[in-house]
Amino acid sequence: MPFCKYLLLTLCVITMSCSKPSTTYDVVIKGGRVMDPSSSTDKIMNVGILDGQIAALSEEEMSGTTTIDATGLVVAPGFIDLHEHGMTDETYGIMVRDGVTTAFELEVGTDSVAKWYAAREGGRYVNYGVSAGHIRVRMNVLGDQGAFLPSDKAITDKATPEQIASMQSLLAKGLKEGAVGVGFGMAYTPGATVEEFEAMLTIAKQNKATSFIHARSGLDGIKEAITSATAIGTPLHIVHINSSGGAQTSEALQLIQEARDQGHDITTEAYPYEAGMTRIESALFDGWEQWSDEQIAIHQWPETGEFLNRESFARYRAQGGGIIIHSRTEAMTMTAIASPLSMIASDGFLADGKGHPRTSGTYSKVLGKYVRELKVMTLMEALAKMTLQPAQRLETFAPQMAKKGRLQVGADADITLFNADEVIDQSTYMEPTLAPKGIPYVLVGGKIVIQEGQLNEAVRPGVAIRN
Repeated sequence: MPFCKYLLLTLCVITMSCSKPSTTYDVVIKGGRVMDPSSSTDKIMNVGILDGQIAALSEEEMSGTTTIDATGLVVAPGFIDLHEHGMTDETYGIMVRDGVTTAFELEVGTDSVAKWYAAREGGRYVNYGVSAGHIRVRMNVLGDQGAFLPSDKAITDKATPEQIASMQSLLAKGLKEGAVGVGFGMAYTPGATVEEFEAMLTIAKQNKATSFIHARSGLDGIKEAITSATAIGTPLHIVHINSSGGAQTSEALQLIQEARDQGHDITTEAYPYEAGMTRIESALFDGWEQWSDEQIAIHQWPETGEFLNRESFARYRAQGGGIIIHSRTEAMTMTAIASPLSMIASDGFLADGKGHPRTSGTYSKVLGKYVRELKVMTLMEALAKMTLQPAQRLETFAPQMAKKGRLQVGADADITLFNADEVIDQSTYMEPTLAPKGIPYVLVGGKIVIQEGQLNEAVRPGVAIRN
C-alpha cells in the first residue's frame, strides 16, 4: 500500500470517521410529506433550514436548534398570492394563517412605489411587493379625488397626449423604484382609451415587465386586453378570470388558450368564491339607477350583513366602502379553479375585521373543497397553482422569486405545513377573519410565523420583493 494511502487510513481509524462534522440546523422539519411541484418530489423526508434557506432534504436524521414534528403533514412551498389588496399588518397576519408567505398588490398597485415600500420597512409577517399602477397614476395625473379607486376624473375623462406622456413617465419611474410589474384596472377607468392602454403597455415592454389587468367587463374586455398586449408584444396576466368572465368563463379561458397556442405569454388566476367584492363608489356601478330590484338585491353590505335595496344602495354609494357581490354560480367558479390555465390568487381585502372571507380562506378552501372533497385536481396540481406558477410568472423580472415557490436545497425557507385530510376554510361573509383548519405551521425566511395555528406577532421576517 502506498504510504500516503496508509497514512490516510490510519488517520481515519484514529478519528473514527472521514465524514464532515454533522450540521446543526436552525430549524428541522421532521418526517413530513415533502411536496415540491418544481421537481415532482412527493416523499417522506426531513428538511434542514439554515440562515433562512433550505439547506438539506434527506431521509437521514437531522439535528436542529428547533425541531417541528411534521408527521402526518404536507410540507409545501409557501403560497404566493399575486392579488391581494389588504397590504397591512392586519391582513398580513390573517393571510399567513392561510399559508400565504408572499403577497402582492399588482392590480391597483401604487403611483408612488418608493413610498409604498418605505412604509413597510422593518419587517412584515410575509414577503410583499407592488406594481406601478395605471389606475393610481391616472388618478394622480388627472386630479381624481378618490381614495383607493377613482371617483371622478379618472373614471370619465379622456387623457390628453401630454397627460398620457406624464402617466408613462410615472410608470417608468415606479419600475425604476422596484415595482414588480405594471397594474391595470380598465373596468375602473372607462375613460381610458385603447390608445392610452397601449401607450402604458409600451412602458411595460420597454422594461420587460408583466402587466396585470382587471379587464373591462365580459369577453369584449378580455379580448381587448389580449389583442393590445399581443400587438405590443408584452406579457399579460388577467386577474380573477372567474370574476371577469362570469357566465362566459369557459369562453374567456378559451381566448387565453388560443393566445398561448399562438406563442403569446398570457396567464390568469381565479379565487374559489361565488361572490366578489369591490368599492361601491367605483365606476363598476355607474348607471345602477337603471338596474332591476333583483340585480340590486345581490349586493351585500359587509359591515351589517344586509342585502341592499334601492334606498340602501343609494345611501351606501354616497358613503363609499366595500361591497360584496353575489353574482356567480358554483359551476362558474369550478370551471375557473379547475382549469390548468389558472393560478390561485385571493383578490383579498379586509379592514377593521370586515371584508371578504377570501383573505383568510382562499388557499385552505381550494385544498379542502376542490382537492380533497370534489377532486377536481390533484394535490400536486393545486400546489403548483399556488406556488411554482406564481413564482415563475414574476421571476424573470423579479429574480428574488426564482428562490420561492420551490422546496429545494438553496430555495428560500418559505414553507407551509398542512394536514391534507383536515385543511378547510372557516371564514364567512359575516366572519371573514376566522382562521382555517389544518394549517399548524407557516415559516417565512426560515422563521416560524404560525406555530400550532397561532400567529407569533413578534416574528416579522417578511422582506420586500422588487424587480
